[in-house]
Amino acid sequence: MNKELENIKNIYFIGIGGIGMSALARYFKFLGKNVAGYDKTPSQITTDLSKIGIEIHFEDEVSAIPDVFLNKEETLIVYTPAIPVDHKELNYVRDHGYDLKKRAEVLGIITKNTYTLAVAGTHGKTTTTAILAHLLKESGAKVTAFLGGISENYNSNLILEGNEVVVVEADEFDRSFLQLYPDIVAVTSMDADHLDIYEEANALEESFVEFSSRAKDHLLVCNGLPISGITFGIEDNSDYCAQHIRIDNGTYIFDLKTPNKLIRDLHLNLPGRHNLLNAITAFAIAMLYGSPTTSLAKALLSFKGVQRRFSYQIKTPDIVYVDDYAHHPTEINALHQAVREMHPDRKVLAVFQPHLYSRTRDFASDFAASLSQFDQLLLLDIYPARELPIEGITSQWLLEMITSEDKKLVSKDNLVDEILKSEPEVVVTIGAGDIGEEVNSIKEALLV
Repeated sequence: MNKELENIKNIYFIGIGGIGMSALARYFKFLGKNVAGYDKTPSQITTDLSKIGIEIHFEDEVSAIPDVFLNKEETLIVYTPAIPVDHKELNYVRDHGYDLKKRAEVLGIITKNTYTLAVAGTHGKTTTTAILAHLLKESGAKVTAFLGGISENYNSNLILEGNEVVVVEADEFDRSFLQLYPDIVAVTSMDADHLDIYEEANALEESFVEFSSRAKDHLLVCNGLPISGITFGIEDNSDYCAQHIRIDNGTYIFDLKTPNKLIRDLHLNLPGRHNLLNAITAFAIAMLYGSPTTSLAKALLSFKGVQRRFSYQIKTPDIVYVDDYAHHPTEINALHQAVREMHPDRKVLAVFQPHLYSRTRDFASDFAASLSQFDQLLLLDIYPARELPIEGITSQWLLEMITSEDKKLVSKDNLVDEILKSEPEVVVTIGAGDIGEEVNSIKEALLV
């Protein structure tokens, strides 16, 4: 373990229920540290953390912090930028001089002295890191992986096999990825996003360029991005390129052209060309790291996916239900392409919960265009996350821009009834807010 963390006995997380924060909490618990934390609301993640002995509370009160974590000399406080500025616990530890670090800073410390593979991009990084971690583990590498989603293979957002190599998502939000020390970097996409932080798209682009320059050994870049490196792509002239793509019973079969060989008949059990690109990226990184190709091909076949990334909830001849985390127009377009490719000629109902007022405002026309592609649309209110409302920016405002005939604004209270009323053949729930909490009740209703 890094010397900066060796002397710390207690680690307290403010926002422990976040996907990235909870992976770190699991990691430190595994290393034998005392771990506890605060989160705004209970969730499946906080329940799972409690089961491994991590104490969590849900009221923002300094008195709720367990006494042992108030020992300043032996405690590190980790927080997420999503925590509001008026948070009592955060302000207390800040005012009283505790060792306080953002999640990204802690990941930076962990990656400083370990060979690190980092995947960056406004889309694709969670699935790519999950595939990469699975490929390395199945090929015998002693890997620690911090994932931004729950891997279906391990039912976890943390893989702990050893400390030979670290796999990490490089998060552009709040310029967090500039804290990392990567040896191999892949950049999957650089679409405008997080304009509440960056204000302008070119500022986001500059931060990706700066992060890319931190790669010590190899830099991989999706073909067409304005950064020079080893390229990857689909049916183009990339250094790592998918060719001869077929679909057999929902599985992609393809050849992978690399700079020095052709690997034939790779299998991927994930739908959508965006996932094909994610798989190529992970495969290329693993090859550059030195994993044996034959092991990688077998491992790719056994990858099951990431929860809430085109997750099949129901797949019967009568009804298909897919849940997906998409929260940007580009991701919704990719999801739409995958649904149409896998389920042609079927009526598709999309249920979308916008995430953030600022994102809804900044990409309103793109959201309207991407959502108008579905046959039917049910639109939920905007999920605010870390934001306060912006005047005039509402789901009703967005709904009016959508050109579909069959569209409706609904509340979570009547969502299940509205889904059943539409008599769908394919249902897709979409969004990064709390729509994921509705999945089980929707699934149960559709199966009746």
